[in-house]
Amino acid sequence: MIRNLFLVTLVVIVTLILVNVLHKEDQYNLKLEELKHKYALKDVPSVNHNKLPALQKKFNTPQEVTEACLSCHTETHKEVMASSHWNWERTTYVEGRGVSSAGKKNVMNNFCLGTNSNQKSCAKCHIGYGMTSSHFDFNNARNVDCMVCHDNSDEYLKGASMAGYPDRTVNLENVALSVGSPRKSNCGSCHSFGGGGNNVKHGDLDVALNSCNREVDVHMGANGMNLECIACHTAKNHNILGKLYSVSSDNSNRSTCEQCHTATPHLSEVLNRHGSRVSCQTCHIPLYAKVNSTKMSWKWSDAGKLRDGKPYEEEDSLGNHTYMSIKGSFVWKRNVKPDYIWFNGTADHYILGDTIQSIPVKMNTLNGSYHDHSSKIIPVKIHVGDQIYDKKYNRLVQPKLYGEAEGDSAFWKDFKWNEAVAAGMKESGLAYSGQYGFVETIMYWPVNHMVSPKEQAVGCAECHTRQNGRLAKLTGFYLPGRDSNTTQDSIGYWMFILTLLAVFGHATVRVLSNIYRNKYEKQIISYDEDKPEE
Repeated sequence: MIRNLFLVTLVVIVTLILVNVLHKEDQYNLKLEELKHKYALKDVPSVNHNKLPALQKKFNTPQEVTEACLSCHTETHKEVMASSHWNWERTTYVEGRGVSSAGKKNVMNNFCLGTNSNQKSCAKCHIGYGMTSSHFDFNNARNVDCMVCHDNSDEYLKGASMAGYPDRTVNLENVALSVGSPRKSNCGSCHSFGGGGNNVKHGDLDVALNSCNREVDVHMGANGMNLECIACHTAKNHNILGKLYSVSSDNSNRSTCEQCHTATPHLSEVLNRHGSRVSCQTCHIPLYAKVNSTKMSWKWSDAGKLRDGKPYEEEDSLGNHTYMSIKGSFVWKRNVKPDYIWFNGTADHYILGDTIQSIPVKMNTLNGSYHDHSSKIIPVKIHVGDQIYDKKYNRLVQPKLYGEAEGDSAFWKDFKWNEAVAAGMKESGLAYSGQYGFVETIMYWPVNHMVSPKEQAVGCAECHTRQNGRLAKLTGFYLPGRDSNTTQDSIGYWMFILTLLAVFGHATVRVLSNIYRNKYEKQIISYDEDKPEE
Protein backbone atom coordinates (compact mmCIF):
# COMPACT_ATOMS: atom_id res chain seq x y z
CA MET A 1 0.00 0.00 0.00
CA ILE A 2 2.80 2.42 0.90
CA ARG A 3 4.47 1.78 -2.42
CA ASN A 4 1.24 2.57 -4.26
CA LEU A 5 0.77 5.81 -2.32
CA PHE A 6 4.31 6.87 -3.17
CA LEU A 7 3.78 6.16 -6.86
CA VAL A 8 0.52 8.14 -6.95
CA THR A 9 2.17 11.11 -5.22
CA LEU A 10 5.14 11.00 -7.57
CA VAL A 11 2.90 10.93 -10.63
CA VAL A 12 0.89 13.94 -9.38
CA ILE A 13 4.00 16.01 -8.67
CA VAL A 14 5.69 15.15 -11.98
CA THR A 15 2.48 15.93 -13.89
CA LEU A 16 2.16 19.36 -12.28
CA ILE A 17 5.80 20.17 -13.02
CA LEU A 18 5.51 19.09 -16.66
CA VAL A 19 2.33 21.12 -17.17
CA ASN A 20 4.08 24.30 -16.00
CA VAL A 21 7.39 23.64 -17.76
CA LEU A 22 6.08 22.45 -21.11
CA HIS A 23 3.03 24.70 -21.47
CA LYS A 24 3.59 27.56 -23.90
CA GLU A 25 1.28 30.31 -25.07
CA ASP A 26 0.47 30.62 -28.74
CA GLN A 27 3.14 32.96 -30.14
CA TYR A 28 1.11 34.24 -33.09
CA ASN A 29 -0.68 37.45 -32.18
CA LEU A 30 -2.90 38.45 -35.09
CA LYS A 31 -3.67 41.92 -33.65
CA LEU A 32 0.03 42.70 -33.43
CA GLU A 33 0.65 41.47 -36.98
CA GLU A 34 -2.12 43.74 -38.24
CA LEU A 35 -0.50 46.73 -36.51
CA LYS A 36 2.87 45.89 -38.01
CA HIS A 37 1.32 45.76 -41.47
CA LYS A 38 -0.57 49.04 -40.95
CA TYR A 39 2.46 51.05 -39.89
CA ALA A 40 4.85 49.42 -42.34
CA LEU A 41 3.02 51.30 -45.10
CA LYS A 42 4.44 54.82 -45.10
CA ASP A 43 2.42 57.82 -46.29
CA VAL A 44 3.44 59.33 -49.61
CA PRO A 45 3.39 63.16 -49.65
CA SER A 46 0.67 64.59 -51.88
CA VAL A 47 2.54 67.85 -52.44
CA ASN A 48 6.12 68.49 -53.55
CA HIS A 49 6.96 71.84 -51.98
CA ASN A 50 10.05 72.04 -54.15
CA LYS A 51 7.74 72.80 -57.11
CA LEU A 52 5.63 75.54 -55.50
CA PRO A 53 6.20 79.02 -57.05
CA ALA A 54 5.76 80.76 -53.67
CA LEU A 55 8.95 79.11 -52.43
CA GLN A 56 11.08 79.79 -55.48
CA LYS A 57 12.65 82.99 -54.14
CA LYS A 58 15.35 84.45 -51.97
CA PHE A 59 14.42 84.76 -48.27
CA ASN A 60 16.15 87.44 -46.24
CA THR A 61 14.38 86.72 -42.94
CA PRO A 62 12.61 83.66 -41.48
CA GLN A 63 9.42 85.72 -41.28
CA GLU A 64 9.41 85.83 -45.07
CA VAL A 65 9.36 82.03 -45.13
CA THR A 66 6.36 82.07 -42.80
CA GLU A 67 4.55 84.52 -45.09
CA ALA A 68 5.24 82.21 -48.06
CA CYS A 69 3.79 79.26 -46.13
CA LEU A 70 0.67 81.24 -45.23
CA SER A 71 0.09 82.22 -48.84
CA CYS A 72 -1.15 78.65 -49.35
CA HIS A 73 -1.93 77.48 -45.81
CA THR A 74 -3.98 80.59 -45.22
CA GLU A 75 -5.53 79.74 -41.83
CA THR A 76 -2.91 77.42 -40.37
CA HIS A 77 -1.33 80.13 -38.22
CA LYS A 78 -4.57 80.36 -36.22
CA GLU A 79 -4.27 76.68 -35.28
CA VAL A 80 -0.62 77.05 -34.32
CA MET A 81 -1.27 80.17 -32.27
CA ALA A 82 -3.98 78.35 -30.30
CA SER A 83 -1.58 75.56 -29.29
CA SER A 84 0.47 75.15 -26.12
CA HIS A 85 3.62 74.84 -28.25
CA TRP A 86 3.09 78.50 -29.15
CA ASN A 87 1.54 79.91 -25.97
CA TRP A 88 3.70 77.96 -23.50
CA GLU A 89 0.65 77.46 -21.27
CA ARG A 90 -2.56 75.49 -21.03
CA THR A 91 -5.73 76.47 -19.17
CA THR A 92 -7.41 73.65 -17.28
CA TYR A 93 -9.07 72.70 -14.01
CA VAL A 94 -6.67 71.64 -11.27
CA GLU A 95 -7.89 70.15 -7.99
CA GLY A 96 -7.29 72.71 -5.24
CA ARG A 97 -6.53 75.53 -7.69
CA GLY A 98 -9.68 75.65 -9.80
CA VAL A 99 -9.45 76.80 -13.41
CA SER A 100 -5.90 78.02 -13.89
CA SER A 101 -3.15 78.34 -16.47
CA ALA A 102 0.05 76.36 -16.26
CA GLY A 103 3.01 76.07 -18.57
CA LYS A 104 6.54 77.26 -19.16
CA LYS A 105 5.47 80.81 -18.35
CA ASN A 106 4.89 80.05 -14.66
CA VAL A 107 5.69 76.40 -13.83
CA MET A 108 9.11 75.87 -12.26
CA ASN A 109 11.38 72.82 -12.48
CA ASN A 110 14.60 71.70 -10.81
CA PHE A 111 16.74 71.83 -13.96
CA CYS A 112 17.15 75.35 -15.42
CA LEU A 113 14.43 76.50 -13.01
CA GLY A 114 12.18 78.59 -15.30
CA THR A 115 11.86 80.86 -18.31
CA ASN A 116 11.11 84.23 -16.69
CA SER A 117 13.93 86.71 -17.44
CA ASN A 118 15.67 83.99 -19.49
CA GLN A 119 13.43 83.97 -22.56
CA LYS A 120 16.14 84.87 -25.04
CA SER A 121 17.96 81.64 -24.17
CA CYS A 122 14.91 79.45 -23.48
CA ALA A 123 13.22 80.49 -26.76
CA LYS A 124 15.51 78.08 -28.60
CA CYS A 125 12.69 75.66 -27.83
CA HIS A 126 9.81 77.96 -28.79
CA ILE A 127 8.04 77.67 -32.16
CA GLY A 128 8.44 81.38 -32.82
CA TYR A 129 10.88 84.18 -33.51
CA GLY A 130 11.88 87.15 -31.36
CA MET A 131 11.05 86.10 -27.79
CA THR A 132 13.40 88.33 -25.81
CA SER A 133 11.22 88.91 -22.74
CA SER A 134 7.82 88.28 -21.19
CA HIS A 135 6.44 90.99 -23.51
CA PHE A 136 6.57 88.73 -26.59
CA ASP A 137 3.66 89.38 -28.98
CA PHE A 138 1.78 86.09 -29.11
CA ASN A 139 -0.65 87.54 -31.69
CA ASN A 140 1.89 88.20 -34.45
CA ALA A 141 1.48 85.46 -37.06
CA ARG A 142 4.69 86.47 -38.86
CA ASN A 143 6.69 85.16 -35.92
CA VAL A 144 5.32 81.61 -36.18
CA ASP A 145 8.21 79.26 -36.98
CA CYS A 146 6.92 76.69 -39.49
CA MET A 147 10.37 75.33 -40.31
CA VAL A 148 11.33 74.05 -36.86
CA CYS A 149 8.66 71.34 -37.08
CA HIS A 150 8.43 70.81 -40.85
CA ASP A 151 12.01 70.95 -42.12
CA ASN A 152 12.91 67.66 -43.82
CA SER A 153 16.39 68.68 -44.92
CA ASP A 154 17.95 68.25 -41.46
CA GLU A 155 19.61 71.64 -42.04
CA TYR A 156 17.43 73.77 -39.78
CA LEU A 157 18.82 74.76 -36.41
CA LYS A 158 17.70 77.29 -33.83
CA GLY A 159 20.50 79.61 -32.77
CA ALA A 160 21.88 79.53 -29.22
CA SER A 161 20.41 82.43 -27.19
CA MET A 162 18.96 84.03 -30.31
CA ALA A 163 15.37 84.49 -29.08
CA GLY A 164 14.12 81.63 -31.26
CA TYR A 165 15.66 82.79 -34.52
CA PRO A 166 17.44 80.21 -36.71
CA ASP A 167 21.19 79.92 -36.59
CA ARG A 168 22.91 82.28 -39.02
CA THR A 169 24.34 79.33 -40.97
CA VAL A 170 20.87 78.05 -41.98
CA ASN A 171 20.10 78.30 -45.70
CA LEU A 172 16.46 79.44 -45.60
CA GLU A 173 15.89 78.68 -49.30
CA ASN A 174 16.96 75.03 -48.96
CA VAL A 175 14.85 74.52 -45.87
CA ALA A 176 11.76 76.18 -47.36
CA LEU A 177 11.93 73.86 -50.37
CA SER A 178 12.29 70.78 -48.17
CA VAL A 179 9.32 70.98 -45.80
CA GLY A 180 7.04 68.04 -45.05
CA SER A 181 5.52 66.08 -42.19
CA PRO A 182 7.47 66.32 -38.90
CA ARG A 183 10.18 63.74 -38.36
CA LYS A 184 11.94 62.45 -35.25
CA SER A 185 14.73 64.94 -35.76
CA ASN A 186 12.24 67.83 -35.71
CA CYS A 187 10.60 66.79 -32.45
CA GLY A 188 13.91 65.80 -30.89
CA SER A 189 15.52 69.16 -31.65
CA CYS A 190 13.60 70.48 -28.63
CA HIS A 191 12.27 67.51 -26.66
CA SER A 192 15.59 65.63 -26.59
CA PHE A 193 17.54 68.70 -25.47
CA GLY A 194 15.41 70.04 -22.61
CA GLY A 195 17.37 71.08 -19.53
CA GLY A 196 20.43 72.20 -21.43
CA GLY A 197 21.63 69.08 -23.24
CA ASN A 198 20.80 65.77 -24.87
CA ASN A 199 18.73 63.41 -22.69
CA VAL A 200 19.24 65.67 -19.65
CA LYS A 201 15.62 65.92 -18.52
CA HIS A 202 13.56 62.97 -19.65
CA GLY A 203 15.98 60.09 -19.75
CA ASP A 204 13.87 58.34 -22.40
CA LEU A 205 14.05 61.10 -25.04
CA ASP A 206 17.50 60.92 -26.55
CA VAL A 207 18.75 62.16 -29.92
CA ALA A 208 19.91 58.54 -30.36
CA LEU A 209 16.25 57.66 -31.06
CA ASN A 210 16.58 59.44 -34.42
CA SER A 211 18.68 56.52 -35.62
CA CYS A 212 18.65 53.55 -33.25
CA ASN A 213 18.05 49.80 -33.38
CA ARG A 214 15.02 47.97 -31.97
CA GLU A 215 16.95 47.03 -28.82
CA VAL A 216 16.77 50.72 -27.88
CA ASP A 217 13.16 51.23 -29.00
CA VAL A 218 11.01 48.71 -30.90
CA HIS A 219 8.81 51.44 -32.32
CA MET A 220 11.46 53.90 -33.49
CA GLY A 221 14.33 51.53 -34.26
CA ALA A 222 15.51 51.52 -37.88
CA ASN A 223 15.42 47.70 -37.88
CA GLY A 224 12.07 47.74 -36.07
CA MET A 225 8.93 49.64 -37.11
CA ASN A 226 10.94 52.83 -37.72
CA LEU A 227 7.99 55.00 -36.68
CA GLU A 228 8.02 58.76 -36.58
CA CYS A 229 6.80 60.53 -33.44
CA ILE A 230 3.56 61.58 -35.17
CA ALA A 231 2.52 57.95 -35.60
CA CYS A 232 1.48 58.02 -31.94
CA HIS A 233 1.39 61.77 -31.30
CA THR A 234 -1.22 62.49 -33.93
CA ALA A 235 -2.56 66.00 -34.46
CA LYS A 236 -5.82 67.67 -35.33
CA ASN A 237 -5.59 71.35 -36.23
CA HIS A 238 -2.07 71.39 -34.76
CA ASN A 239 -3.40 70.23 -31.39
CA ILE A 240 -0.98 67.36 -30.81
CA LEU A 241 -2.03 64.26 -28.90
CA GLY A 242 0.06 63.57 -25.83
CA LYS A 243 1.59 65.76 -23.15
CA LEU A 244 4.10 65.43 -20.36
CA TYR A 245 3.23 65.85 -16.72
CA SER A 246 6.12 68.17 -15.95
CA VAL A 247 3.78 71.02 -16.95
CA SER A 248 0.39 69.41 -17.73
CA SER A 249 -2.25 68.74 -15.10
CA ASP A 250 -5.36 67.03 -16.47
CA ASN A 251 -6.06 63.57 -17.85
CA SER A 252 -7.15 64.52 -21.36
CA ASN A 253 -5.61 64.56 -24.83
CA ARG A 254 -3.11 61.91 -23.79
CA SER A 255 -1.23 59.53 -26.06
CA THR A 256 -1.50 55.96 -24.76
CA CYS A 257 -0.28 52.50 -25.72
CA GLU A 258 -3.90 51.31 -25.77
CA GLN A 259 -4.82 53.62 -28.66
CA CYS A 260 -2.97 51.20 -30.94
CA HIS A 261 -2.59 48.00 -28.95
CA THR A 262 -6.04 48.00 -27.22
CA ALA A 263 -6.57 47.13 -23.55
CA THR A 264 -6.08 43.39 -24.23
CA PRO A 265 -2.90 43.12 -26.33
CA HIS A 266 -1.68 39.76 -24.98
CA LEU A 267 -2.73 36.22 -25.79
CA SER A 268 -2.40 35.44 -22.09
CA GLU A 269 -5.44 36.45 -20.04
CA VAL A 270 -3.26 36.67 -16.93
CA LEU A 271 -1.12 39.38 -18.57
CA ASN A 272 -4.18 41.23 -19.85
CA ARG A 273 -5.61 41.35 -16.32
CA HIS A 274 -2.42 43.10 -15.17
CA GLY A 275 -3.31 45.96 -17.53
CA SER A 276 -6.13 47.13 -15.26
CA ARG A 277 -3.63 48.32 -12.61
CA VAL A 278 -0.23 48.15 -14.33
CA SER A 279 0.71 50.37 -17.29
CA CYS A 280 2.24 48.84 -20.40
CA GLN A 281 5.40 50.88 -19.84
CA THR A 282 5.99 49.26 -16.43
CA CYS A 283 6.75 45.88 -18.00
CA HIS A 284 7.97 46.93 -21.43
CA ILE A 285 10.51 49.60 -20.43
CA PRO A 286 12.89 47.74 -18.08
CA LEU A 287 15.61 50.38 -18.59
CA TYR A 288 15.89 53.96 -19.82
CA ALA A 289 18.87 56.12 -20.82
CA LYS A 290 20.10 53.12 -22.81
CA VAL A 291 22.50 54.99 -25.09
CA ASN A 292 23.41 58.29 -23.43
CA SER A 293 23.40 59.16 -19.75
CA THR A 294 20.67 61.21 -18.13
CA LYS A 295 20.91 63.70 -15.27
CA MET A 296 19.63 62.32 -11.94
CA SER A 297 20.72 65.11 -9.56
CA TRP A 298 21.44 68.83 -9.87
CA LYS A 299 22.77 70.89 -6.95
CA TRP A 300 22.53 74.60 -7.64
CA SER A 301 24.05 75.34 -4.25
CA ASP A 302 27.46 74.32 -5.64
CA ALA A 303 27.32 76.83 -8.50
CA GLY A 304 29.54 79.91 -8.60
CA LYS A 305 32.95 78.42 -7.85
CA LEU A 306 35.76 79.94 -9.91
CA ARG A 307 39.37 79.06 -10.76
CA ASP A 308 41.73 81.98 -11.12
CA GLY A 309 38.67 84.19 -11.21
CA LYS A 310 37.13 82.33 -14.15
CA PRO A 311 34.32 79.76 -14.46
CA TYR A 312 35.32 76.16 -15.15
CA GLU A 313 33.87 72.72 -15.97
CA GLU A 314 34.61 69.11 -15.02
CA GLU A 315 33.60 65.95 -16.90
CA ASP A 316 33.35 62.23 -16.22
CA SER A 317 34.82 59.50 -18.44
CA LEU A 318 31.75 59.61 -20.72
CA GLY A 319 31.98 63.35 -21.34
CA ASN A 320 29.12 64.28 -19.01
CA HIS A 321 29.60 67.47 -17.03
CA THR A 322 29.88 66.67 -13.34
CA TYR A 323 30.49 70.30 -12.45
CA MET A 324 29.87 73.65 -14.13
CA SER A 325 30.49 76.98 -12.45
CA ILE A 326 27.33 78.40 -14.01
CA LYS A 327 25.05 75.52 -12.90
CA GLY A 328 26.56 73.52 -10.03
CA SER A 329 27.24 69.78 -9.61
CA PHE A 330 25.49 66.85 -11.28
CA VAL A 331 25.03 63.09 -11.02
CA TRP A 332 24.48 61.13 -14.24
CA LYS A 333 23.38 57.55 -14.85
CA ARG A 334 23.01 55.26 -17.86
CA ASN A 335 20.93 52.06 -18.28
CA VAL A 336 18.74 53.09 -15.37
CA LYS A 337 15.99 50.98 -13.80
CA PRO A 338 12.93 53.20 -13.35
CA ASP A 339 11.26 53.96 -10.06
CA TYR A 340 7.54 53.19 -9.84
CA ILE A 341 4.53 55.14 -8.55
CA TRP A 342 0.72 55.00 -8.67
CA PHE A 343 -0.65 57.53 -11.18
CA ASN A 344 -4.22 58.39 -12.19
CA GLY A 345 -3.34 60.80 -14.99
CA THR A 346 -3.75 64.05 -13.06
CA ALA A 347 -1.02 66.23 -11.60
CA ASP A 348 -0.22 69.44 -9.79
CA HIS A 349 2.84 71.66 -10.08
CA TYR A 350 4.89 74.19 -8.22
CA ILE A 351 3.79 77.52 -9.65
CA LEU A 352 6.09 80.52 -9.29
CA GLY A 353 4.89 82.33 -6.15
CA ASP A 354 3.62 79.23 -4.28
CA THR A 355 4.56 78.91 -0.61
CA ILE A 356 6.77 75.93 0.25
CA GLN A 357 4.65 73.37 2.12
CA SER A 358 7.12 70.52 2.69
CA ILE A 359 10.72 69.51 2.07
CA PRO A 360 11.84 68.23 -0.34
CA VAL A 361 9.72 70.57 -2.42
CA LYS A 362 7.69 68.64 -4.99
CA MET A 363 8.10 70.41 -8.31
CA ASN A 364 5.26 68.29 -9.62
CA THR A 365 2.86 65.94 -7.85
CA LEU A 366 1.66 62.94 -9.85
CA ASN A 367 -1.63 61.96 -8.20
CA GLY A 368 -2.70 58.40 -7.56
CA SER A 369 -2.80 55.54 -5.09
CA TYR A 370 -3.59 51.86 -4.85
CA HIS A 371 -7.03 52.68 -3.45
CA ASP A 372 -7.79 54.94 -6.44
CA HIS A 373 -9.06 52.46 -9.02
CA SER A 374 -8.27 54.81 -11.90
CA SER A 375 -4.57 54.64 -10.95
CA LYS A 376 -1.98 52.41 -12.54
CA ILE A 377 1.63 51.65 -11.69
CA ILE A 378 3.89 53.61 -14.03
CA PRO A 379 7.69 53.89 -14.38
CA VAL A 380 9.25 57.27 -13.60
CA LYS A 381 12.59 59.00 -13.52
CA ILE A 382 13.04 60.85 -10.23
CA HIS A 383 15.26 63.92 -10.44
CA VAL A 384 16.50 65.43 -7.17
CA GLY A 385 18.63 68.38 -6.22
CA ASP A 386 18.48 71.76 -4.55
CA GLN A 387 17.63 75.25 -5.75
CA ILE A 388 17.45 78.79 -4.50
CA TYR A 389 14.55 80.11 -2.41
CA ASP A 390 13.50 83.20 -0.47
CA LYS A 391 13.94 82.56 3.27
CA LYS A 392 11.52 85.29 4.35
CA TYR A 393 8.67 84.61 1.95
CA ASN A 394 9.34 80.84 2.04
CA ARG A 395 9.02 80.31 -1.68
CA LEU A 396 11.22 79.29 -4.59
CA VAL A 397 12.59 82.17 -6.61
CA GLN A 398 13.36 82.72 -10.26
CA PRO A 399 16.88 84.06 -10.83
CA LYS A 400 17.98 85.74 -14.00
CA LEU A 401 20.48 83.28 -15.43
CA TYR A 402 21.19 84.39 -18.99
CA GLY A 403 22.83 87.65 -19.92
CA GLU A 404 24.89 88.85 -22.85
CA ALA A 405 27.43 90.87 -20.88
CA GLU A 406 28.81 91.25 -17.38
CA GLY A 407 27.05 93.72 -15.13
CA ASP A 408 23.60 92.78 -16.38
CA SER A 409 22.68 90.91 -13.15
CA ALA A 410 22.74 87.53 -14.92
CA PHE A 411 24.19 84.79 -12.72
CA TRP A 412 25.92 83.08 -15.63
CA LYS A 413 27.98 86.26 -16.15
CA ASP A 414 28.33 87.86 -12.70
CA PHE A 415 27.91 84.87 -10.34
CA LYS A 416 26.03 86.97 -7.78
CA TRP A 417 22.87 85.29 -6.52
CA ASN A 418 21.31 88.34 -4.87
CA GLU A 419 21.46 90.48 -7.98
CA ALA A 420 20.32 87.61 -10.22
CA VAL A 421 17.29 86.81 -8.04
CA ALA A 422 16.32 90.46 -7.68
CA ALA A 423 16.31 90.90 -11.46
CA GLY A 424 14.43 87.67 -12.10
CA MET A 425 11.73 88.32 -9.51
CA LYS A 426 11.28 91.90 -10.71
CA GLU A 427 10.39 90.64 -14.20
CA SER A 428 8.16 87.99 -12.64
CA GLY A 429 6.28 90.69 -10.73
CA LEU A 430 6.99 89.19 -7.29
CA ALA A 431 8.74 90.63 -4.24
CA TYR A 432 12.18 89.41 -3.11
CA SER A 433 13.33 89.88 0.49
CA GLY A 434 17.05 89.78 -0.24
CA GLN A 435 17.47 86.71 1.98
CA TYR A 436 18.14 83.52 0.05
CA GLY A 437 19.07 79.93 0.78
CA PHE A 438 18.91 76.54 -0.94
CA VAL A 439 16.24 73.91 -0.42
CA GLU A 440 15.97 70.29 -1.58
CA THR A 441 13.57 69.60 -4.45
CA ILE A 442 12.24 66.54 -6.26
CA MET A 443 10.60 66.07 -9.65
CA TYR A 444 8.92 63.09 -11.37
CA TRP A 445 9.26 62.36 -15.07
CA PRO A 446 7.05 59.56 -16.53
CA VAL A 447 9.02 57.16 -18.73
CA ASN A 448 7.20 56.38 -22.00
CA HIS A 449 9.87 55.77 -24.65
CA MET A 450 12.71 53.29 -25.17
CA VAL A 451 10.30 50.34 -25.30
CA SER A 452 12.27 47.09 -25.35
CA PRO A 453 11.55 43.98 -27.45
CA LYS A 454 9.05 41.67 -25.74
CA GLU A 455 11.80 39.14 -25.03
CA GLN A 456 13.41 41.73 -22.73
CA ALA A 457 10.22 42.71 -20.90
CA VAL A 458 10.24 42.68 -17.10
CA GLY A 459 9.83 39.10 -15.84
CA CYS A 460 7.29 38.07 -13.20
CA ALA A 461 9.96 37.31 -10.61
CA GLU A 462 11.43 40.82 -10.89
CA CYS A 463 8.37 42.18 -9.06
CA HIS A 464 6.90 39.15 -7.29
CA THR A 465 9.92 38.49 -5.11
CA ARG A 466 10.80 38.93 -1.43
CA GLN A 467 14.13 40.69 -1.88
CA ASN A 468 15.06 43.77 -3.95
CA GLY A 469 12.15 43.57 -6.37
CA ARG A 470 11.34 46.39 -8.76
CA LEU A 471 8.27 47.32 -6.71
CA ALA A 472 9.97 47.09 -3.30
CA LYS A 473 9.44 50.82 -2.64
CA LEU A 474 5.79 50.79 -3.73
CA THR A 475 4.04 49.83 -0.51
CA GLY A 476 0.52 50.07 0.90
CA PHE A 477 -0.93 47.06 -0.91
CA TYR A 478 -0.47 43.29 -0.96
CA LEU A 479 1.74 41.99 -3.77
CA PRO A 480 1.83 38.17 -4.10
CA GLY A 481 5.33 36.76 -3.85
CA ARG A 482 6.66 39.92 -2.23
CA ASP A 483 4.53 40.48 0.85
CA SER A 484 3.70 38.31 3.82
CA ASN A 485 0.19 38.32 5.30
CA THR A 486 -0.39 35.98 8.25
CA THR A 487 -4.06 35.37 7.50
CA GLN A 488 -3.60 34.83 3.77
CA ASP A 489 -0.47 32.75 4.28
CA SER A 490 -2.31 30.55 6.82
CA ILE A 491 -5.28 30.10 4.52
CA GLY A 492 -3.00 29.23 1.62
CA TYR A 493 -0.94 26.87 3.77
CA TRP A 494 -3.97 24.93 5.02
CA MET A 495 -5.56 24.86 1.58
CA PHE A 496 -2.37 23.28 0.27
CA ILE A 497 -2.27 20.76 3.15
CA LEU A 498 -5.95 19.93 2.75
CA THR A 499 -5.50 19.50 -0.99
CA LEU A 500 -2.64 17.06 -0.40
CA LEU A 501 -4.69 15.22 2.23
CA ALA A 502 -7.60 15.02 -0.18
CA VAL A 503 -5.33 13.61 -2.89
CA PHE A 504 -3.71 11.14 -0.51
CA GLY A 505 -7.09 10.29 1.04
CA HIS A 506 -8.61 9.64 -2.33
CA ALA A 507 -5.60 7.52 -3.34
CA THR A 508 -5.75 5.62 -0.06
CA VAL A 509 -9.43 4.84 -0.51
CA ARG A 510 -8.77 3.67 -4.05
CA VAL A 511 -5.87 1.49 -2.91
CA LEU A 512 -7.78 0.00 0.05
CA SER A 513 -10.79 -0.51 -2.11
CA ASN A 514 -8.68 -2.31 -4.66
CA ILE A 515 -7.06 -4.47 -1.96
CA TYR A 516 -10.48 -5.30 -0.46
CA ARG A 517 -11.91 -6.12 -3.89
CA ASN A 518 -8.97 -8.39 -4.75
CA LYS A 519 -9.27 -10.14 -1.37
CA TYR A 520 -13.01 -10.56 -1.78
CA GLU A 521 -12.58 -11.95 -5.30
CA LYS A 522 -9.98 -14.44 -4.03
CA GLN A 523 -12.37 -15.61 -1.31
CA ILE A 524 -15.12 -16.20 -3.88
CA ILE A 525 -12.73 -18.10 -6.11
CA SER A 526 -11.55 -20.18 -3.15
CA TYR A 527 -15.13 -20.87 -2.10
CA ASP A 528 -16.03 -21.97 -5.62
CA GLU A 529 -13.02 -24.29 -5.74
CA ASP A 530 -13.82 -25.85 -2.35
CA LYS A 531 -17.50 -26.34 -3.15
CA PRO A 532 -18.24 -30.09 -3.82
CA GLU A 533 -19.32 -30.99 -7.28
CA GLU A 534 -22.92 -32.10 -7.70
